Amino acid sequence: MICPTCKKIGVPPGISSFCTQDCFKQYWPHHKGLHKMFTVDAAAKADKFFGYKFSGALRPGTVSAMRTVPDHIARPDYWSSGQPVSEQQADRSAKIPVYTAKEIEGIRLACRLGREVLDIAGRAIRVGMTTDEIDVVVHEACIERGCYPSPLNYYNFPKSVCTSVNEVICHGIPDSRPLEDGDILNIDISVFKDGFHGDLNDTFLVGNVDADGVRLVKTAFECLATAMAMVKPGTMYRDLGREITAVAE
Repeated sequence: MICPTCKKIGVPPGISSFCTQDCFKQYWPHHKGLHKMFTVDAAAKADKFFGYKFSGALRPGTVSAMRTVPDHIARPDYWSSGQPVSEQQADRSAKIPVYTAKEIEGIRLACRLGREVLDIAGRAIRVGMTTDEIDVVVHEACIERGCYPSPLNYYNFPKSVCTSVNEVICHGIPDSRPLEDGDILNIDISVFKDGFHGDLNDTFLVGNVDADGVRLVKTAFECLATAMAMVKPGTMYRDLGREITAVAE
């Protein structure tokens, strides 16, 4: 069973579920403290976004604590400070790296593992599931493959995956909002393995999505496929943008 008060105020099911009514009663003296914590957090959010002009009906939910990574897993340089020093140094250089065959193997491995994690996350999606629960799925899948979830603490990002619902363009933070029938959800996966990042994403249809939503996702995929077909030596970045625009319009 799920605590009715938790359900009302948006506490994630993972910490508001009980095996039986007796179990619920037994832990009530300790559990009720969560209600105050989440209510205070919601009030702080309301104040933080006071006057903000939202572009749609979506509103921020409660963000749970940052998850941890076992010590045996190799970490990027920003894992503790939040500052990607090596990336910042590379940005200041005009040199474009040319990778060796061995390095390309490492990149392919990171991308392949990222694809596995993305597929696992996609299969887990269901109406009523929170994006915070998706974060748990992604985090655990990364750990099982010996990967560090790249978004975690990157410039202090608090989660292991980006989940962007409906009007959120990208880099949405997983929270306590349950997915609703008709949502579209982008899941952006990045994993760090043996010194390389693999980064990929897909947009998923949640339940019964209307025709406009389906058309949006389909068109975005066609734009991606068009650009991918152009990737070869000699192609200019600007040409990719021109062809993407032509498909989108």
